[in-house]
Amino acid sequence: MSKKKIVVLTGAGISAESGLKTFRDSDGLWEGYKVTDVATPRAWKKDPAMVLDFYNQRRKNVLEAQPNAAHIGLAKLQDDFDVTIITQNIDDLHERAGSKKILHLHGEIFKMRSEFDESLVYDIRDDIKLGDKAEDGAQLRPNIVWFEEPVPMIQLAVPVVLSADIFVVVGTSLVVYPAAGLVDYAPMDIPKYVIDKVIPRTDNVYNVTNIEKPATQGIQDLIELLKSQ
Repeated sequence: MSKKKIVVLTGAGISAESGLKTFRDSDGLWEGYKVTDVATPRAWKKDPAMVLDFYNQRRKNVLEAQPNAAHIGLAKLQDDFDVTIITQNIDDLHERAGSKKILHLHGEIFKMRSEFDESLVYDIRDDIKLGDKAEDGAQLRPNIVWFEEPVPMIQLAVPVVLSADIFVVVGTSLVVYPAAGLVDYAPMDIPKYVIDKVIPRTDNVYNVTNIEKPATQGIQDLIELLKSQ
C-alpha cells in the first residue's frame, strides 16, 4: 500500500528556534540590515562587497545552528508518509535532520553561482570574496533568490502541492509571493494544517486546522493528530 503524500511548506519560523533570525520578527530588519540593502539585485549592483559579507556571515550562522525538534519531527514523518518539504529557507537544517525530499524555493546558502549564468552553480562552505570568478569569468554571488528576482523553482513546487493528500504550513507568514500562493494549489478537499506562533490569514483555504504554537511544539501536535486519523 502506497504511503499518503504530505507536502510541507516551511518558512523562517521553523529555523528561528535553531537561532536563525527572521527579518519579519519585529523591527523589519534582518540581522540589523534592511532587506533592500542586502537582498535585492539593486543592492548587489550598488555594493557587492557588503552583500557578500552579509551572506558570508549568514553561512557561518547556519554552520553553527543545529536542527531543532520541528525539523527532526518532519523527518520522522517519512516513516509513515511520503513527505516532500518545500522550504523558503536557505539553510540546510531539513537536510541535516534527515528529510530526503526537499525543494528550496529561494536558493541555498551553501551554493554560489555566476552573477550572469544561473546554470553555473558551485558548492561553498567558506566565504565568497570579490574577485572569485565562475567559469564564465563572472563574479560569483550567493545562489539565493533575492527580492525582485523570479522564483524558478515555483514551477516545480506547484505540481507537488497539487499531488498532496495532506498539506502543512509551518512557520511562514504567507505574505511573500509566489511562495504564499502555493496554499491555493492544495486540493480543496484535503486536510490542511497551519502551524505558527501567529496564525497567518487563510480565509480562502478550506479544511484548515490551526495550531497556534512555535514550530517545535506545533509539529509534535501535528504528529499526534496524524496518528489519531
